Amino acid sequence: MISGKVFKYGANVDTDAIIPARYLNVSDPTELAKHCMEDIDADFVKKVDKGDIIVASTNFGCGSSREHAPIAIKAAGVSAVVAASFARIFFRNAINIGLPLLESAEAAAAASAGDTLEIDLEAGIIRSVTSGETFRANPYPSFMAGIIASGGLIEYTRRNLAGGAQ
Repeated sequence: MISGKVFKYGANVDTDAIIPARYLNVSDPTELAKHCMEDIDADFVKKVDKGDIIVASTNFGCGSSREHAPIAIKAAGVSAVVAASFARIFFRNAINIGLPLLESAEAAAAASAGDTLEIDLEAGIIRSVTSGETFRANPYPSFMAGIIASGGLIEYTRRNLAGGAQ
């Protein structure tokens, strides 16, 4: 179960907004996290707590295919992103590093900044603790759930090769 405070953003939040291009020479996740969302929410890194949740409208993560964006989000402590829709490459990059993304237009529209959400990844249930409303998202297929539970594709592959598949 994931539980956290909502940081709410609009449509078309691109990878340059998530991690500005001026930091693309940085590869350390901790350093990337220090600059996550700074061009659209200068106080994000000061306010975000481990486990918090980003909620956005449509096309979250559009723009370039850089992996820095989901890495910065995860390293900042965000436990999941809920949006009406995601850019396809961002979605793949996020799953590859073990950052859960949930598509739910209803949850994205209903959530407000500061609300508390609880997410059951296995069931695909998003519940607003603040309003009491419950929303559905498609649960992950078992292999994708395994990648997320392992913390990303590399660790998932290591476990499979060692005979510890999930």
